[in-house]
Order: sequence, then structure tokens, then C-alpha cells
Amino acid sequence: MDKQIRWGILGAGRIAQKFASDLKLVEDAELFAVASRGKANAATFAALYPAARQYDNYESLVQDPGVDVVYIATPHGLHYEHTMLCVQHGKAVLCEKAFALHARQAKEMISAAQRQKVFLMEALWSKFIPSWQTMMEMIGNGKLGEIKNVLINFGFIPQAPVADRLYNPALGGGTLLDIGIYNVFYALSALGKPDHIEARMTPAATGVDEQCAVLFRYNNGAMAQLFSSYSTHLATEAGISGNKGRLRLTHRFYTPETTVEFYPGRADTKTIVPVQHTGGWGYHYEAGHVGECLRRGLTESPVMTHADTLMLMETLDEIRRKAGICYPADEA
Repeated sequence: MDKQIRWGILGAGRIAQKFASDLKLVEDAELFAVASRGKANAATFAALYPAARQYDNYESLVQDPGVDVVYIATPHGLHYEHTMLCVQHGKAVLCEKAFALHARQAKEMISAAQRQKVFLMEALWSKFIPSWQTMMEMIGNGKLGEIKNVLINFGFIPQAPVADRLYNPALGGGTLLDIGIYNVFYALSALGKPDHIEARMTPAATGVDEQCAVLFRYNNGAMAQLFSSYSTHLATEAGISGNKGRLRLTHRFYTPETTVEFYPGRADTKTIVPVQHTGGWGYHYEAGHVGECLRRGLTESPVMTHADTLMLMETLDEIRRKAGICYPADEA
């Protein structure tokens, strides 16, 4: 493969715009093509983030021989359909989280990519940002001792005009797959797969979860409390605590902008952990990693593996089962 990685973006919404903006920070990466369902949307996007080619349908994008890899930025209820479209045309894929609506879809997507021998990775961008890596280094180095509990909340009140995907069951609406997935990911990162899961939700008018409370329990006594909400603005922070110290990731804990605080003792022992962030929204870290994987001829990331995606998806499935969160795709 040429040194320059030529990206296609499928979907032209807000997250696609952030990703396109961050591609400018990736050495040897180029925004080559963008596709939207409407010609006007694609043209508007391309005016803000110039691409050599703009398409008003997704099929033309995946058939373009100039595209090396496709970033799928559509609602997660459409990820299965769009990933399969790309893979069937031999395109490498970086698919936005949540990777799919359930583990069965995820397994089919991964199997299809393996058959076609094309690269496929879930775009769980937090795993590549410096603040998450700092957290994991401190856990791995024993700075916190044995992790005993994780406390995470993520909540905001959607502002008008409210995006259809937030409450639409067909698109995997509700807090769990949109924002609660970050809570689950950070808990899995710190404590691993739980031995027991409890979950409850408050339904919105459409039946999806407007609020979701999750409890992970581990046989060694560790616990994680996770809460997501569209009903209130929450602090959106993460606390990781061990028997030797505690980490607090402040507001927007899942982004590069969070401040990492370390408490080696009581509440008044706070120190700020220096974290080196290179600017942008933070999507350039995962985009750069994908480029490295493609240049090496890999079909799977060694960082965000297919097994990682399946464990996350299976955990989300179990939370939905316990909380009673259902989508039409569950019956398909």
C-alpha cells in the first residue's frame, strides 16, 4: 500500500466532521472522498472539509478504487448494513461505536471481514487517547494497588432539535449504546469482564432507555457502578479506586480534554497527572493507528482487537437483557 492513506467517510454528520477535521493532524493521511444520502449534505461537508470526491450514495463510495479505508459515521443501528457493504467491496473499515446493535451482528461483521481478508476495527476512540493510556499505565504499574471499585456517570439533556437516533429503537436509541458504552468500556478496562451484572432502566416514550443504572460485581469483591442519563446534566466523570490510591478523570472523562487527578491518600492529597495531548478533537489517534495497521498489512488491530469488541458487545447485550432494553433488530 502507498504511504499515503486515502480515507473515505460514510455519513456526513457531526462526528464525521470532527473526524475529518482531525485527519489534518495525521501524517500521511488524506480525506479523499465523502458520501452522504443527499447531494447537498455531501457538498456542504466537502466545502468545509475538502475531499477530492463527493457522493450522494454510499455504493459509489465503496466502489471507488481510490479509497483505502472507510470511516463509518452513521448511527449505530446502521453499522451492520454499512460495514457489510464496505467489506463486500473489499474496503478496510473503521466503524464508529457502538460497533453493532448486538453481538450476533458483530460476529457476522467480523467473520465477513476475515473471509474477505480486509481490515476491520471498532472506532472506540477513547482507547487511543493519552488520558486513557495514562490511566491504564498507572493501574498496570500498581499506583492504585488492587482496584476495588469504579464509579462512572455520563448524562446530558438533549437539546432541540433532538437527533432522531437518540430515541429511535430501530437505530439503537437510548443512553446505553450512545453514552453508557463509555462507562462500560472504562469499567472493563479497569476491572475486566464482570462475574455478575445487574441493570435497571427508565424507559423513554419510545421504549428505549432514558436512564440506565448498571452494577458490575466481581468474585474478588470489586464492584463498578455505572449510570447514564438523558434526563439530567451529570458531572460525566470517572473514579477508579484501589487500596493504594484513587484516580479521578474529570468532566468528559472519555476525551483527551479530561484532567487526570491522582489521590495517593485521603481527599486532600490530590496531584495532577501530566498528560500530553497533541490537539484536535482526539480522533487522530485512532486514525493514525489504522494507517499504521494498513501499512503493515494487518486485518485486525493489535490494540482494539476483534475479541475486545465482542467482549464489549456481549457485555452490552447482557446489560440490555437485565434492564429490558429491546430493539427491533433483536428479533431479526
